[in-house]
Amino acid sequence: MSDGESSEKRASDVPPSGSSGSSAEVDFAEPEVVGEAGGSAGAEAASPAGAGPAADDDALAEAKANAARFREQLLRTAADFDNFRKRTRRELEDATRRGKEQALKELLPVFDNVERAMNSAATAPDIKSVTDGLRMVNRQFEGALDKLGIKRIASVGQPFDPSQHEAIQHVDSTEHVAGVIANEVQPGYRMGDYLLRAALVVVSKGPGPSASEAAGEAAAEAPAADAPSGDAEA
Repeated sequence: MSDGESSEKRASDVPPSGSSGSSAEVDFAEPEVVGEAGGSAGAEAASPAGAGPAADDDALAEAKANAARFREQLLRTAADFDNFRKRTRRELEDATRRGKEQALKELLPVFDNVERAMNSAATAPDIKSVTDGLRMVNRQFEGALDKLGIKRIASVGQPFDPSQHEAIQHVDSTEHVAGVIANEVQPGYRMGDYLLRAALVVVSKGPGPSASEAAGEAAAEAPAADAPSGDAEA
C-alpha cells in the first residue's frame, strides 16, 4: 500500500464532525464533569457534619464548667449565711446576758438590804426602826430602777390614760373630779417609750349626791313603795 492510500484510509476512518461517534464522545465527557462537581459538593456537605461533634463537645464542656462554678458559688453563699446566722445568734445571746447582768448588779444590793431588814426586824426594839429600814430599802430600789432607765408611772391625781393605766374600779369621790385617778392599787413602770406594766388604778366618778339629795330621793321613792296596789284594794 502506498503512502497516498494510507493517508486516504486514515482520513476515511476519522468520522465527520456531525456523525454519531462525536456525540458519543460528548455524552461520555459530560458525566465525568458532573461527577466531579457532585464529589466536591458532597465533600462540602460532609465537612460541617464532621465538625458538629467537636462543637457539641465544646459546648458541653463549657456548660459543665459553668455548672461547677455556680455550684461552688452556691456552696460558698450557703456557708457564709450559716456563719452569719450563728454569729447573730451568739451576739443576741451575749447581749441578753449582758442586759441581765447589768440589771442584777443594780438589784442585788437591794435584795441584800431586804434580807438585812428581815433579820433585824426580829430583834428591833420598836416598829419605827423597821419601817425606817424598809423605806430606805424602797428608796434604794427606786434608785436602782432609775439607773436601769425604768420610771414609775404617776397615777394618783392624774387624768386617766388608757395607754398606761388600767382601771379596775370607778368610785364616787369628793376629792377628785370625774376621770381623775383616785387611788393606785398597783404601780406601773415604763422603760423609755416601752410600757413594762400598766398601773392598776381606781378612777373617780366625781362627787356623788349630797346627803340632803339622797334623803329627798329616798323620801320620794318611799310613798311609791308604800302605796297599795289595785289588787290589794279590791
